[in-house]
Amino acid sequence: MDPQRLQHYLNIAAKKKILVLGDLMLDEFVWGNVVRISPEAPVPVVEVEREFSYPGGAANVARNLKQFCQEVYVLGQIGKDDAGEKLKRLMSKEGLRTDGLMVAENIPTIVKTRIIAQHQQIVRVDREKKMLRDASVLNNAMAQSHALLESIDAILFEDYGKGFLCQELVDAILSKRTHQVITSDPHPANLLHWPGIAVIKPNRSEAFAAAGIALTPPIFPPEEDGALIAVGEGLLKKWQSQALLITLGEQGMMLFRLGHPPYHTPTRAQEVFDVSGAGDTAIALYTIGISAGATPQEAAELANHAAGIVIGKIGTATCSPQELKESFLKFA
Repeated sequence: MDPQRLQHYLNIAAKKKILVLGDLMLDEFVWGNVVRISPEAPVPVVEVEREFSYPGGAANVARNLKQFCQEVYVLGQIGKDDAGEKLKRLMSKEGLRTDGLMVAENIPTIVKTRIIAQHQQIVRVDREKKMLRDASVLNNAMAQSHALLESIDAILFEDYGKGFLCQELVDAILSKRTHQVITSDPHPANLLHWPGIAVIKPNRSEAFAAAGIALTPPIFPPEEDGALIAVGEGLLKKWQSQALLITLGEQGMMLFRLGHPPYHTPTRAQEVFDVSGAGDTAIALYTIGISAGATPQEAAELANHAAGIVIGKIGTATCSPQELKESFLKFA
């Protein structure tokens, strides 16, 4: 994609309004140095130097979108706790619209804490309680999403399998859609149906799990990976989406569309520091591309370049328009 065409899409994207629905989390990062092995157990002792928190899960997808869009609305649930208040403040600081946040009395905010030393993740601590189906939450989500439909250009479903997204909510939104581009980042433990949407984006292991096929080692080049091709083509037919984008880590991404050969775009990453949130960035930029009028192949390239940028950063990172333009120039 040449610089003029990329800028054309970025100009269009800057005027878009997008709704993100899904599981919200607070991502915490604790950085330090390993100074010795603990005398209490054979584990490293990390001396903490700094700590940061970021919006995570569907909220991280939203903050990736906000780098490129006029307005991003977030619809999801947080707990009535300090972590929920912190997450809401961080989202507001990022410029996200948090009017659609629902506060649960008995479900805590999901918190993921990563301990990092010498640029390596030592351990991750998860604090969560899977959300139970709640009619009031479902009705509230339906009402809020329907109220926003006429003013938004795209809808992105971000499913981390924590219980917020369900088939009834998806069906209610799909039945009311008009002109909106709809995309999804699915979870294999919560297999929903998204007929006719623009793209579904699992990673390689999620795609194999969703297809009910045992995961096989990657084959180089991916175009010769028979198991991957079979999974992609099978899921495309099963899910009936316009496209299926499978992220492949160091191999880049593979795009599947009915009537077209699989399209592989190799990774654009220069350095790999932290893969946290790379999938969030990928689905965000694919959504940006399609809503701005890009072809599926061009949208896949946008997603691939952006993902390559964020894994070169530590923490739940985002990609800026300027970084994206520089990446396209570097690999031109």
